[in-house]
Amino acid sequence: MKPKKDTKNYTDTFQHKDNSPLSIEMQPIGIVYSPFKERFTAPRQPGSTPTKGRIELNGGLNFEQALADLDRFTHIWVIYWMHLNQGWNPTVMPPRGSDIRRGLFSTRAPHRPNSMGLSVVTLTSIKKRTLFIEGLDMLDGTPVLDIKPYLPYADSIKNASHGWLDPNLPFTFSSTSK
Repeated sequence: MKPKKDTKNYTDTFQHKDNSPLSIEMQPIGIVYSPFKERFTAPRQPGSTPTKGRIELNGGLNFEQALADLDRFTHIWVIYWMHLNQGWNPTVMPPRGSDIRRGLFSTRAPHRPNSMGLSVVTLTSIKKRTLFIEGLDMLDGTPVLDIKPYLPYADSIKNASHGWLDPNLPFTFSSTSK
């Protein structure tokens, strides 16, 4: 019988308290190619239009291997950097279901303390390091930080709350793009 190892408490060796500076560095893994060139032309939510685009992953990093088996999923999460945003606001006026300002963290407004975005899109095909997608809401040139598969059993939560949004309001997607 092997001797029992001491339990390691990794979080005990890293303490981030009292707003002490912490630097996080990320490198984009690819770029979005989209028909949306201006922020006001992009849909407010992913999946709202059948707009097609693509993600081209950077070369020389073995991303071809990292894409193995992803083509078996119909949808993917794209985590990206909203590269044209400048600054953020603690309260915003959402476009749907509200005529009052709401706390930023209770909305999906793009002007955030860290300009990270998260969109679920349809994955239509993969060729080498290029992912062909539909239903995107990202601007052309958007840096991609990560890609994950959409898992229906984990990503769709039954009986989730609508928060301050009225679930009975009709929801129509709109975009000024053609």
